Amino acid sequence: MKKLNLLLSLPLFAISFIVSAQPSDKAKEIASQIVKEANENSQLENLAHELLDVIGPRLVGTPQMKKANDWAVAKYSDWGISAKNEEWGKWRGWERGITHVDLVSPRVVSLSGMQLAWSPSTDKKGITSELVLIPDVADSLAFSKWLPNVKGKIVMVSMHQLTGRPDYNWEEFATEASFEKMKNERDAHTKAWRERIRKTGYTSRTINAALEKAGAIGIVQSRWSRAFGANKIFSANTKKIPVVDLSLEDYGMLYRMVENGDKPIIKVVAESKELGTVPTFNTIAEIKGSELPNEYVILSAHFDSWDGATGATDNGTGTITMMEAMRILKKVYPNPKRTILVGLWGSEEQGLNGSRAFVEDHPDIVEGVQALFNQDNGTGRVVRLSGQGFLNAYDYLGKWLEAVPKEITDEIETTFPGVPGGGGSDYASFVAAGAPAFSLSSLSWSYWNYTWHTNLDTYDKIVFDDVRNNAILTAILAYMASEAPEKTSRTKSVLPLNSRTGEQRTWPTPRSPQRDGGKLD
Repeated sequence: MKKLNLLLSLPLFAISFIVSAQPSDKAKEIASQIVKEANENSQLENLAHELLDVIGPRLVGTPQMKKANDWAVAKYSDWGISAKNEEWGKWRGWERGITHVDLVSPRVVSLSGMQLAWSPSTDKKGITSELVLIPDVADSLAFSKWLPNVKGKIVMVSMHQLTGRPDYNWEEFATEASFEKMKNERDAHTKAWRERIRKTGYTSRTINAALEKAGAIGIVQSRWSRAFGANKIFSANTKKIPVVDLSLEDYGMLYRMVENGDKPIIKVVAESKELGTVPTFNTIAEIKGSELPNEYVILSAHFDSWDGATGATDNGTGTITMMEAMRILKKVYPNPKRTILVGLWGSEEQGLNGSRAFVEDHPDIVEGVQALFNQDNGTGRVVRLSGQGFLNAYDYLGKWLEAVPKEITDEIETTFPGVPGGGGSDYASFVAAGAPAFSLSSLSWSYWNYTWHTNLDTYDKIVFDDVRNNAILTAILAYMASEAPEKTSRTKSVLPLNSRTGEQRTWPTPRSPQRDGGKLD
């Protein structure tokens, strides 16, 4: 990602030397105060505890999401910062209850699993049934003939994993020949399973509905994340029957039992509540600008999460980074030149809905954006910053970064002018509208397989030194953007060819949010 075209092959310090003078004494003093406050009076651990441990996951449409919105407004108020919850749409209301899964025959043991988001509820007695597998049939006609066999049964719909060890574990301990053999067998197994699903005439997304219609009383899946103990937890996609995800270990055991004719029977209790249609919100906080109140620096993070765990690194860490940066700014820079906003967006996970709604509802603010800084890919320190296709982004970002401590900027690779993000997180909603919005992209910390949308995304995965680093970076960038003598340029670069298609890249265009979501057809 490092440095493209023109000056962009130069390292960050060289770019900054060319385009900027050294920060003013005032800027150095404010930056020093930001660092001091962040290190000596950090609120990050407490914010994380209150948000993640006490409130918990923040699935759109749940009471926990609304509790989080109200908690953030109250927290900002405690800091003397004006904040509000701004309704942008409605969603299917749902609340998770108890999930308990037990093997009751041929032996008795409690299993590790949980119902998926928006799963229909069982009654308190639960459901008990023999398990059946998706068969390997000739074609969709043969599958249609088989479907009546699911009536009254719980159906297993996921592939049985051949190994529960991640590749890095194999690579460390296996012989080279054994590792290659495992990968070849796994590839063949995966290909065969995909073909098995294809021949049903359905996809992994649509087969649940077909099983439900045919009389299945429950569905069991296992979406392994290729990491010890980690599974992806998404939504159920059924109207009346529960869907639960089981750990790789327990799912594999049950699968082998069915294959070997052991006729396993499980009991599933999956309690949840349907709450009708409920309003959903963005939480917006503001420190009003003293000289240019209609120009805006926006600190951005999505507030919602999936609910397999507590959403610690997706995106609890982004949320507390922006809240902590705003707290620090209020203390050391209470009268900013430009208005500083924090946007904690709702329903990012279902398609950037909260931020897209804000862009659509507030064209005046979008027009006045000086810069937006978004963080959303885990607990790690920021290591990448792209100009997002804005031709002159290096002019102002280079100057602003000069005020940031060298131990932070030394970790950051920059790409100027870069290419605009078309999705992925909420900054893209603003980029599509032509506003200079930037992603503060973090070091991985095994984000994609261990915590992204998994049952392991919890408080203990937070690396607070890195999050503190990011709060300092964000606060200093916000200060420098606010104090900049000129409004930032929005001139767009000529985009490069798409390396995959060979076609000319085009600038993304704004998309409308889904404002009435979560309903099953």
